[in-house]
Amino acid sequence: MNALFLIITVISLAILTVTAPDSVLGIMIDGGKSSLDLSLKMIAIYSVWMAVLKIIEKTRLDKKITSLFEPIVNFMYKNENKRAKAYVTMNMTANLLGMGGAATPLGIKAINEMNRDGRDGSAATANMIMFFVLNATSLQFIPATVIALRASAGSAKPADILVPNITASLISAGTGFLLVKLISKFKNKPKNAPLPRQPSKTASEFKNKEKASPQTSRTAFESTKKQGARHG
Repeated sequence: MNALFLIITVISLAILTVTAPDSVLGIMIDGGKSSLDLSLKMIAIYSVWMAVLKIIEKTRLDKKITSLFEPIVNFMYKNENKRAKAYVTMNMTANLLGMGGAATPLGIKAINEMNRDGRDGSAATANMIMFFVLNATSLQFIPATVIALRASAGSAKPADILVPNITASLISAGTGFLLVKLISKFKNKPKNAPLPRQPSKTASEFKNKEKASPQTSRTAFESTKKQGARHG
């Protein structure tokens, strides 16, 4: 991904150098300034929310939140350990509040707990796939980060996106959840049992047959001889 961004940057600068050589330096300075301003705003926003999460942890409010979401988490992530479920619950809470930056470290801890059995990482479990999809769809009820950015940009009504955001989040999360369940169901569906194979004859059976063959031939010869004598 870094290589891709580097290629895009180099190509863009080359095009600007040819089309507008007088504006290249000014555009680079303005872009750097805008990036720095956005980074400082995001740092401030995430610092506040990380402090809120730390307060929640210190007051043991996270335990209450975990017990509140326990039925939903147990339904979505079956046969998962308690620590993984606790991190999943906190990740869900951060996403619901629109704290994407705070949800990321919690999500990493949740995946590590799901993989604590020492799997080699070659294949993700069903719970890992579900967790990844739901994080990608990012169900949000209060998009706090976006609202803060809109307010800092001078929006007159930064919270106007609440209803569209909730609607879009519900549709995307519901679709992702159903797709994962359906694909997992078809993937784990047992295949048709193969037809039973006839047991092959063992070497001892062939040997017994060879031993029985001379006796069978002798019996058939004597029977034929007796029939001939009777007719004669």
